[in-house]
Amino acid sequence: MKQILKNKWFKFSTTLICYLLMMLWIGNYWLILGIPVLYDIYISKKVHWAFWKKKGVKKQSATVEWIDAIIFAVIAATIIRMFFIEAYTIPTSSMEKSLLVGDYLFVSKVAYGPTIPNTPLSFPFAHHTLPGTKYTKSYLEWIEWPYKRLAGFGDIKRNDVVVFNFPAGDTIVVGNENPDYYSQLRGYSYLFKEDDMKKGRSLQSPKAYTDMARKYISSHNEIRTRPVDKQENYIKRCVGTPGDTLLCVDGQMYINGKIQEKIDQMQYNYIVRTNGTLINPRKLDELHIAKEDRIRKGSEYSLPLTNEKVEQLKKMSNVISIIRRNSSLGVAEDVFPFSNQLNWNRDNFGPFSIPKKGQTVDLNLKNLPFYERVIHAYEKNNLAVKDSVIYINGAPAKTYTFKMNYYWMMGDNRHMSADSRYWGFVPEDHVVGKASFIWLSLDKDKSFLSKIRWNRIFKWIH
Repeated sequence: MKQILKNKWFKFSTTLICYLLMMLWIGNYWLILGIPVLYDIYISKKVHWAFWKKKGVKKQSATVEWIDAIIFAVIAATIIRMFFIEAYTIPTSSMEKSLLVGDYLFVSKVAYGPTIPNTPLSFPFAHHTLPGTKYTKSYLEWIEWPYKRLAGFGDIKRNDVVVFNFPAGDTIVVGNENPDYYSQLRGYSYLFKEDDMKKGRSLQSPKAYTDMARKYISSHNEIRTRPVDKQENYIKRCVGTPGDTLLCVDGQMYINGKIQEKIDQMQYNYIVRTNGTLINPRKLDELHIAKEDRIRKGSEYSLPLTNEKVEQLKKMSNVISIIRRNSSLGVAEDVFPFSNQLNWNRDNFGPFSIPKKGQTVDLNLKNLPFYERVIHAYEKNNLAVKDSVIYINGAPAKTYTFKMNYYWMMGDNRHMSADSRYWGFVPEDHVVGKASFIWLSLDKDKSFLSKIRWNRIFKWIH
């Protein structure tokens, strides 16, 4: 058996089969040019591919062996990370209590099919910034590949926990990335308009204020663009799939007219009032409420709570009332689609439908805010409005057919999540993979071994 495993023809055949299967999966038949290289590595050995080794020397030095092992490990880990599975850390509380800050998890890329990287020339294991630097790019844009998704095990389903590239992260304000560039743009546009109103000047068009804001931001900051695969990674729950109709009333989501399936660990912000005494901090620890989320003003607390935690707090003798925070119906907030004709907010919005690949919709000035970014930014069309006429790629357009599928993603921590309510639809080419299981969980409010949340290790994500 050992002789077979050491046989050069066995090694070559095994490697060749794996290589051909990978080539068929990727669908790039130019890779067939690599077969002669494999043949030379294992059989003919005419070219000295492992240049760091001394040719003809059977026993290499310890340094060479280490180099050999590191190169193999980097190549293997890069392939695994690119096509199969990738580690991810939960940095914010937007998915609590389903996923906690400090959860370390694996994201399955084969669940929906991995995507070919847009920027293949990049530093190993770095996302968009070189390790040890703040703003230095970890990738080169000399080669940019178009979007292509390989075959996977299935499609995104409602209530899947999905990792994706931040849709509003294509343009960033260097050193001031939060809030995102487009939120800053809207904010400054509003300030310029408000200034004209206060000073009694003639009001300009929305485009004029946006241009003023864009010029102001770029004159005071460095503005960069990022390719899709180098935009920040976000993790949320898929609430709506292509073609679904969504409606939210007082925080309750309706999907195609039906109440959203119950999510046990979903939470909202509540106002908790006591009889004047304080809630024992140990009780809040038992409820797993992070210290930074405990906002107190006198005898009134603002706390993020699940339904279960609400019931537990109600049993406390010094708690006199628990009221869920709610943005009132008809009160406008800065939420998608950012139209002054809609008085929508984080708890009350819709109905609207999610774009589906191949679907054709009528276009007009009223519904254009829903599809503007889809048409222009995600599907790379030239979009303009002149004299109340919509133009796509220079031609008048009364309809549009979508080229991709889109999704609506929301955090389980509904009042503390930046999600689709604030930047709209998530395109299919931004989807990275499905959150599969937690392999480690550390509580930032604890120390030493008590930091480890043993009950969450190797826990599957639902």
